[in-house]
Amino acid sequence: MRMTYSALTMGDPAGIGGEIAAKAWQALRVNGPAFVAIADPTWLAAYAPVKIISHPGEARFADAVPVIPIKLARAVTPGAPDPANAAATIASIKHAVSLTMQGATNAVVTNPIAKSVLQATGFPHPGHTEFLAALTGASGREIMMLASPMLRVVPVTIHVSLRTALDQLTTQAIIGAARTTHRALIADFGISAPRLAIAGLNPHAGESGRMGIEEHTLIVPAIEALRAEEISVTGPHPPDTMFTESARRTYDAAICMYHDQALIPLKTLDMWGGVNVTLGLPIVRTSPDHGTAFNIAGRNLADPSSLIAALCMAAEIASRRC
Repeated sequence: MRMTYSALTMGDPAGIGGEIAAKAWQALRVNGPAFVAIADPTWLAAYAPVKIISHPGEARFADAVPVIPIKLARAVTPGAPDPANAAATIASIKHAVSLTMQGATNAVVTNPIAKSVLQATGFPHPGHTEFLAALTGASGREIMMLASPMLRVVPVTIHVSLRTALDQLTTQAIIGAARTTHRALIADFGISAPRLAIAGLNPHAGESGRMGIEEHTLIVPAIEALRAEEISVTGPHPPDTMFTESARRTYDAAICMYHDQALIPLKTLDMWGGVNVTLGLPIVRTSPDHGTAFNIAGRNLADPSSLIAALCMAAEIASRRC
């Protein structure tokens, strides 16, 4: 059977992307899942043996990291991000998406980027999620899920300030996030009858309006609409208790109102097993659930567990979509 590959992007080359890619290859080279790196081969060769290829069909994963070359503008100093290399970081993402849209690779797995470095060069997107949606023609439909064996969470609002998140939060946004999550749990995660838990916004889920009214004005109408569609939902749940071990057993994914409400419990429970999955795209995309870690770059301290989990999850989702 022909081996399938995920397209692994370079990320910010001054971060830990090269190191964790090399460690992931070492862990997966015999039994996979396999990947093709879209990166500068000279940069990646500092971490692992590489083989330059022009197409995934030429790859021999067990022998070396197969690399489709993207040239960096300047030599990399680990821990010192350089805006001159932002164009190569962006080109790596674009090429990975193009390969996957064409069917040459089965998924895109993205190494961490430094958003501020890219945005300093005019990059207009808040983050990977929105950029990938634009590249695949899915803008407005993208949903960010953080998933691990312990918990799955979906924030309704993502890469905006808390003040802006409150302005962006609407009943329709909650409904849209829940619908997309429900479909993905069936199609991508193999859960035939998904159960969703909807978080409240305010302390104690508003405590009957004494601590805020958004539960009644925004969230309850969304829950009622979802139930009318026969989607299994509960809530609004007090955010300070819905992530306990016993509570987590009652649902398959938690729909949260803003970024940190979702990501704090996930990263606290399973920082190195967590995977960022973009729902609502026509392609499979996953990513490790951590950043560039400039502070430890080049010191052989990076843990590849989250990238390995992202590669494994990408392969699993892609196999279900076949």
